[in-house]
Formats: sequence, C-alpha cells, structure tokens
Amino acid sequence: MKKILVLIFTLIFAFSASIVVFAENSENNEAEQYEKTPADFSVECPSAFLMEAETGEVLFSQNQDDAASPASVTKVMTLLLVAEAIADGRISPDSVVSVSANASAMGGSQVFLKEGERFTVRDLLKCTVIASANDAAVALAECVSGSEEAFVRRMNERAKELEMENTNFENCTGLDDTTVNHVTSARDIALMSRELIKHSIITDYSSLWQDSIRDGEFVLTNTNRLVRFYDGCNGLKTGSTDKAGFCISVTAKRNGMRLIAVVMGAESRDSRNEIARELLDFGFANYAIFAEGENEVESIPVFRGAEDSVMTYSKPFAKVVNKSDMGAVTKKYVIPENLVAPIGEGEVVGKITYSVNDKVLGETELYVKEGVEKIGFWGLFCQIINTAITGNTKNEE
Repeated sequence: MKKILVLIFTLIFAFSASIVVFAENSENNEAEQYEKTPADFSVECPSAFLMEAETGEVLFSQNQDDAASPASVTKVMTLLLVAEAIADGRISPDSVVSVSANASAMGGSQVFLKEGERFTVRDLLKCTVIASANDAAVALAECVSGSEEAFVRRMNERAKELEMENTNFENCTGLDDTTVNHVTSARDIALMSRELIKHSIITDYSSLWQDSIRDGEFVLTNTNRLVRFYDGCNGLKTGSTDKAGFCISVTAKRNGMRLIAVVMGAESRDSRNEIARELLDFGFANYAIFAEGENEVESIPVFRGAEDSVMTYSKPFAKVVNKSDMGAVTKKYVIPENLVAPIGEGEVVGKITYSVNDKVLGETELYVKEGVEKIGFWGLFCQIINTAITGNTKNEE
C-alpha cells in the first residue's frame, strides 16, 4: 500500500511540474513574440494592417495595398453611409423601411426578410452589423439612396474622399459570385473602419454578442467572436467567401488606445480570428498613446493693447510611442516675451514641441484665447499719464 501511495504522489507531482513548465514556456514565448519589432513581426495571411485609430498611425502592414475581394467587410462602407445619413438627418433610426423584392431575394447570410415586411432602420442596422445580413444591407441602401445602384455609386465616391486608392465596389453586400472587380485592400479597409467607429450607433451594436428582432423571435448572434472572447473588442465586421477567404476588420480599446486590425484572405475562420488577435496583442504590448488635451499655457504681456495681457492655449496632441518611452516624453515651449496689439482671437503665437531622447514626435501650436484690440488715442494718453504718476508701465505688475 505504501508503494502504491508513493507512486501516486510521484505521478501527481510530475504532472503538476509539467503544467508549471508549460505555463512558463507559454509566457516566455508570448513575451518573445510581443517584444519583436515591426520588422520582425509577421502574420500568416496574404495581407494585414494594424492602425492606431485616433492618430491614424500605422503600427504594422503586410501587403497593405494588395487589392482583393473583401467579402462582407464591404459592409463597413455600407454602414458608414447609413450612419452618415442618420447623422445628417436624412434618415432616422426610427424611420420605417418596407422591404423590397430585391432586398428579400439576397442570398448568403441573411435574416430572411420578406417582401413588404416593415422594419425600422435601427433593426436593419442591428441585422447588418451583428448578423452581417445581406438582405438588411440592401434594404438600408435602398432607404438611403433609392436603389442599390445609386448607393454603390456613392460608396465609390466616399472611398475616393477617404483616399482609398485600391478600392472598387460593385454591390453593398460583398457577395462576389458574380462580381468582376469588387475589391479593396487592407489599408483601405482600415481607413473606412476608422471613419465608421466615429459613429457610436454602429459600435453600440457591433459590441453586442447577441440581440434579436421580430419581438425576440429571431436571435442575432455576432459573427465576430472576438467581441466575446477578446478584452476590449467592440467590433467591427467579418466576411468570408470562396473568392475572398476569411477577412475581418476588428477594433479594440485598452488603456486609452484604440487599435484597428485588418486581416484579408485567411485560410479559415479560426486562423482569421487568431491572426487578428496576434495583431492586437502585438500593438497593445508594444505601444501606448501619449496624449494631452486642450490646455491653458500662460499669459503673455501685450503692448499698445486694450488689455494688459492675453492667455494662450494649446490644442490637443496625441502620438503613438513605444511603451518604454512613455516616461521619457519632454516638451519644449516656444513663446514670445510679449505681443503687440491688435491680436486676433485664435491667432497662432507659439508652439510646443514634443520629443523623446531628442527625437521630435510632433508639435502643437499655441493660440490666443481672446483677441485684444489696439488701444485708442485717449487710452494711450491715460496710459502715459498713469505711467508718469506711478512710474510703472501698463504691462508691469
């Protein structure tokens, strides 16, 4: 019995030790992966892109301009035009849409809309964002522009406005079994995704794992599993067809920094999700965003002005830096000793330069908070008399 007990405890100890070793090795491998520089880092897919959303700074790219079918990631542009129509007041989330025969005939992923069925724009948005419903996307396109053809023309116009240089849309869904040149690139997807996430009505839905329509009878489950399983993820759009492979534009926010990762042409849904995870992990592990909001800086004396001095302020500044450099950011102020009236409100009078180890990160300008008029003759006369009596100039304290 003693021998049996000794053997059991030995096996338990060996098994426990192997778990510890495996965990340590996993952590070490993870650390090695994240410490790689962008030059060393790569992913197993035809093209990929990683961008910081606020500044638009590129953190990683792989064949970023290769044009290829994006499948349902096309709907990023579809949703952008719908969101902009809502923001402009051309349609309302509560507007009611009657489903056309054309919309109800869409194949692929769908919520089985019936011709004549009536839905609010809000419900059609949920179906498009969460379930990637092609029928809902077409119904929205027709609501905004009258027809899918007119809507697609606007999609391509908007792509040019966003400087999406390798993009051409032929429909609003991403279905590509009959398309000839329906393409975009990883960089272009990131550009339109960056614009889309400015609209909270979209991210409110893209962050949901599940919702429903038809009074709860039809459940919508998010096609983007990272929303459920990746910390900070709140969107954005997946897609897959035989021609496109598996694609995704995913956004996540941690510690005040939002990243947009794009994967195109992955071999499977699982590999697409894993590559997107690798991109986000790489970005969050290696970078941080240094940011300062709008701030009052200091008061500058004003000569020959109706006021003694004027307050200056700086506009917001944001820049992506290596995490190791966050504590090393320095600021250099260039501010004149005095100003001469008249001075206009918002006039640029100086700047702040941000650097790390003498390497300039960027600059922000200093502006005049309130304008100062030039003093009139009577005001100047009184100022001279006051100076003669007190012995102080107007600008001395």
